[in-house]
Amino acid sequence: MEFCTSWRSCRGRRGARGLASRGLKPKEGLASAQRHVAVQEGPLYRTEGSHVTLWCKVSGYQGPAEQNFQWSIYLPSAPEREVQIVSTADPSFPYAIYTQRVHSREIYVERVQGDAVLLHIKELQDRDAGEYECHTPNTDERYFGSYSAKMNLVVIPDSLRVTAVPQTLHKVERDSLELKCEVAKSTVQHSHVSIAWYRQRGGEAPVEVISLSRDFVLRAGGSYAQRQATGDVRLDKVGETTSKLTIYNLHPSDQGEFYCEAAEWIQDPDKSWYAMTRKRSQGTIVNVQATDKEFSVRLETEKRTYIVGEPVEFRCILEAQNVPDRYFSISWAFNSSLIASLGPNAVPVLNNEFAQREALGQLKVAKESDNVFVLKIYRLRLEDSGKYNCRVTEREKTVTGDFIDKESKRPKNIPITVLPLKAGFAVTAISRTPGVTYNESFDLQCIIKPHYPSWVPVSVTWRFQPAGSTEFHDLVTFTRDGGVQWGDRYMGFRTRTAIEKAESSNNVRLSISRASDTEAGKYQCVAELWRKNYNSSWTRLADRTSNLLEIRVLRPVTKLQVSKSKRSITLVENRPIPLNCSVKSQTSPDSHFAVLWYVHKPSDADGKLILKTTHSSAFEYGTYAEEEGLRGRLQFERSASGGLFSLTVQRAEVRDSGSYYCHVEEWLLSPNHAWYKLAEEVSGRTEVTVKQPDNRLQVNQTHRNITVLENQWVTLECQVSSRSSPSSQLSVEWYVWRPGHPEKEAVARLSRQSTLRYGDLAALGDLRGRIHMESPSLGLYLLSIQNATVRDSGVYDCRVEEWLLDPSDRWYKRAEDLSGLTTLTVKQPDPTLQVDTATANLTVQEKESFPLDCSILSRSSPESHFAVTWYNLRAKEAGGRAEEEEEEEREAVLSVGPDAVFSPETGRWEGRLRFQRLSAVLFRLTVLQAGGADSGNYSCRVEEWLADPNGVWYRLAEEESGTVAVHVQDAGSTLQSVICSNDALFYFVFFYPFPIFGILIITILLVRFKSRNSSKNSEGKNGVPLLWIKEPHLNYSPTCLEPPVLSIHPGTID
Repeated sequence: MEFCTSWRSCRGRRGARGLASRGLKPKEGLASAQRHVAVQEGPLYRTEGSHVTLWCKVSGYQGPAEQNFQWSIYLPSAPEREVQIVSTADPSFPYAIYTQRVHSREIYVERVQGDAVLLHIKELQDRDAGEYECHTPNTDERYFGSYSAKMNLVVIPDSLRVTAVPQTLHKVERDSLELKCEVAKSTVQHSHVSIAWYRQRGGEAPVEVISLSRDFVLRAGGSYAQRQATGDVRLDKVGETTSKLTIYNLHPSDQGEFYCEAAEWIQDPDKSWYAMTRKRSQGTIVNVQATDKEFSVRLETEKRTYIVGEPVEFRCILEAQNVPDRYFSISWAFNSSLIASLGPNAVPVLNNEFAQREALGQLKVAKESDNVFVLKIYRLRLEDSGKYNCRVTEREKTVTGDFIDKESKRPKNIPITVLPLKAGFAVTAISRTPGVTYNESFDLQCIIKPHYPSWVPVSVTWRFQPAGSTEFHDLVTFTRDGGVQWGDRYMGFRTRTAIEKAESSNNVRLSISRASDTEAGKYQCVAELWRKNYNSSWTRLADRTSNLLEIRVLRPVTKLQVSKSKRSITLVENRPIPLNCSVKSQTSPDSHFAVLWYVHKPSDADGKLILKTTHSSAFEYGTYAEEEGLRGRLQFERSASGGLFSLTVQRAEVRDSGSYYCHVEEWLLSPNHAWYKLAEEVSGRTEVTVKQPDNRLQVNQTHRNITVLENQWVTLECQVSSRSSPSSQLSVEWYVWRPGHPEKEAVARLSRQSTLRYGDLAALGDLRGRIHMESPSLGLYLLSIQNATVRDSGVYDCRVEEWLLDPSDRWYKRAEDLSGLTTLTVKQPDPTLQVDTATANLTVQEKESFPLDCSILSRSSPESHFAVTWYNLRAKEAGGRAEEEEEEEREAVLSVGPDAVFSPETGRWEGRLRFQRLSAVLFRLTVLQAGGADSGNYSCRVEEWLADPNGVWYRLAEEESGTVAVHVQDAGSTLQSVICSNDALFYFVFFYPFPIFGILIITILLVRFKSRNSSKNSEGKNGVPLLWIKEPHLNYSPTCLEPPVLSIHPGTID
């Protein structure tokens, strides 16, 4: 990465100067694909009122080359609250307290390049102190890396004070000048002070007289350097805070305003020095009066012996008063031959030979200042050996504008000797550190003997043969013209390599910082001696190759230690499995770790990989995680300190049991920004046992007996007293052992999803429509049977299954239990039928009617239906015997079934019977037209019928009444017989009135029928059908004396 190099282009600008001097580079230890934001290292101490710049750089990003930046501050009064300052993208980003300063450009962001900016605060205020955060909005495909960085800025008071007494001094040439300046500060932090004296005339730029740097180095300005060397210019400290400037032998050129300037310096965390504040004192006006119009000339040069190609400079110095107001011309001579001349207008005029050299840039004649004139030959030749001199002539300007020469003076000649360049030399490569460790620095020196001056064109090339290679390649060349040219194959060296050439040109040093294995190998240097020809072409005079120098770069010795402690964990499924991997020591604070998690099971020879987290924090799932479906149940965490790694297996399953351990790899970032694995170590094992929840299912085992009557409802209970888990689901299945069946039969099943399914017994019979299952409360399950029947009798129990949800969302049966037995007995009602058994005697006349009542005194159920049969028992004589004996003959007279269906009338009873149901428990049979054959004993038999829950009628009981003895008497001749024996009288008495009487009777019956319709309907609702009149039948006595009898024949009941 060439971050520092690109930022040095900002050196000339005020804001970027501090950034370049600090060699901005990204933080080590981050891969190129990971975004990283870096800010200037803090804390920085800056003075109130000064102009401050803070740099911010982002690297490893994706997206556009021009990134956006947002600056915020966390004030000491509210360190958790972010206060937004300025953004490169959003003008509305600043908070209200900074809006005005941002709009007025008092605070602004300078973009140095697409991914680097400077925050400028023109006039620092006390409230600007705090923690500054630089944030870059994400442009990557995913969030990976750091997107902001912070640094602290401390604002301290500006305590620097620079004072001098303002005054005006009048001096005479060759007088002495003394000026004092007091510099004081009260900064708590450690700081240095630099002091400089300046002279300024009119609108000219200030000229430095002398200065004392922050490192206590005394240095004179260019115009006063020679005078300081001779002791005419001094700077002395005369007190704790006072310094004194002394100038001896004042010149007229010293006239002007003198002032001192001081700067307070502080060392930043990156070890660079920063001038927090600069201040100047008030000035002292110094006037220097020249003594006379005399002038003197002196000629100066550095030395008298030179080598071919070396430059030489002659300085012709004019010493006179008020030189700017006078006119002088200068001429240069070599061995008494004119080289060039300069008139008062300072335009040089050269002769032919030297004019050509001046055109080629090999020679220069110029006026450096009003009293200094220069002749410079850039590359001496052998023929340039000789005597040099200058002549100064004062000229006077006439009223016509012409110049006339007045006085002329010249100094002594200066002879120089130009020697030829020797081509014989030797090159040696040396190093004090042939073996280094990663990230350390090493120096290589290429020493050239004999020593050549700096102007001798020598090029030095360092060549490099990487370890394991057989070829040398050019690494870097210090060219003959002083430039640096890097080789194409090793551009990575450029950011970590510095090359410098000693002033004597005999030593070329190659310094490589943050060494890595890519710098290991053999080095040698090649030196070439050059000569520049008159036509600007170059000729190589000689070249030498140094010895081979081998550099070994070793990796650091690892200090990685992983905790070997063992532990055991037993837990219930669905609980999390916590696994820890602790790094007890590491080689470097910048170490990154790759952690591989394994599980070993008894059935496997080796552990299987669960998860791998790379040193760049990327996740890779192992084959075991894919096969076992663990991806959605793994949670990886890393502590803030970076030494503790945790893996949690959520919703543990029984199959997750095993021996878990971690494999730690320590990775370091090499100086060429490539990650390498330094060491690896395995942790102790964690034995994990995952078990199912304990079986706590219990069903009530109490045995019960229940007895109910048919048609009643019965409810059976299944009570779950405890369960293994509150989140479990239960299924309940009911069984019954019925009498006469060898195996129990399933009645119904209520699944864990509350789905009801009937068993074979219920599905095939009528039980399906009569059972009902419900759970009115937690753990209580009821089976209700409606309209119970005798067939429902049996021994019932329930089987409860408990189902649990495993971590894979699959239900499994954890336990089952049986309830106690419930014996259900369904009985028919006890018969309580009772018929009146009292005996009676009844005597009737022939042709009369007699009733036979059948009275039910009690019944078993209000829903009972009755079948009634009347019997006639009469005595008969047995024939064909020697002696007579009497026996009874039983004859059914009439039967009425429970469904109110009558038996047919047969024999002598036909047409003479009338049935009546006087109430629900009273039945009457009336025999009409009694005859002698009707004498005998009569009784009724009652059968009680009930309907079971299925609507099937069954006979519950039967009972027979007591006998009624009926005796029919014969009748003699009466009035009736007389009337009946006379046909005319008979028709007159009985026949003619009868139609009228019959119509009247029918009318009366119809009216009564309609009025009693409602009462007859209600009687029908009791379960006994009504006897509807089918056809009226009129029986009348043959004697014609009995009143007509209206009888209703028994028939089919609609």
